[in-house]
Amino acid sequence: MSSQTLKRHNHRVHPCKDEKKEELLKFLLQKNSDKKIIVLSSQKLKLTLEQDNISIVSDEELASKPDLRCELMISFDLPPKASTYMQRITHTDTYAFILVNPSEEKIIHPIETLIGRTIMQEHIEGFSEIREEKTAQATKKDFDPREERKQEFLNRDEKIKEAKTDRVKKSYDNKEKSDKKPWEKKERKENKYLGKDEKGKASFSGKSGERNHRHDGTSKVKTPKLTGKKISIKGLKKKED
Repeated sequence: MSSQTLKRHNHRVHPCKDEKKEELLKFLLQKNSDKKIIVLSSQKLKLTLEQDNISIVSDEELASKPDLRCELMISFDLPPKASTYMQRITHTDTYAFILVNPSEEKIIHPIETLIGRTIMQEHIEGFSEIREEKTAQATKKDFDPREERKQEFLNRDEKIKEAKTDRVKKSYDNKEKSDKKPWEKKERKENKYLGKDEKGKASFSGKSGERNHRHDGTSKVKTPKLTGKKISIKGLKKKED
């Protein structure tokens, strides 16, 4: 029988410590006394049983008996290879139970991979310790340089906005303190001649002094522009006869 024909709720794992495995096995055998059962062990298992419906065999013995079948197969332990376990469950028609101690739980995953689905776990009261599931602690989010860079830009924009607001506020306060209206023209100061520098060049209080004064400091006199003689075009036209 293929493992795919086993219904999921009929294929189970029963966690149990080694010292309680035999006790759990007897409990399951008694509970399923109406079924034909095969008990599998990777080594020769020595148990005294009075039930005729039970066969206790090893993997080697099972391999030599391809026609041996049962309704319920109980794996007292797990073989080292997952493929060996897959050979076991080809001999059962309906049920397959696995007794595992904590150290054998790591072998379950390769078996589930071959089957293509998880195997249900059933904790039987008095035989297994239900381990408390630890609540995952909140961990720091993985470092993402893009998020950090984005935050830098946001902080920079906030600082620029604050600086701009401060400049506008200061400018407004300065205007309020000043009696002069912003639209009024600035008072133009007189450009004075300050004398000559070490090189003998005239110097002035304003920049316009150099272009409006001569080298000796005297003001330039604007000469009138010469205009050409005006000719009347109308006077040049010949009078019509």
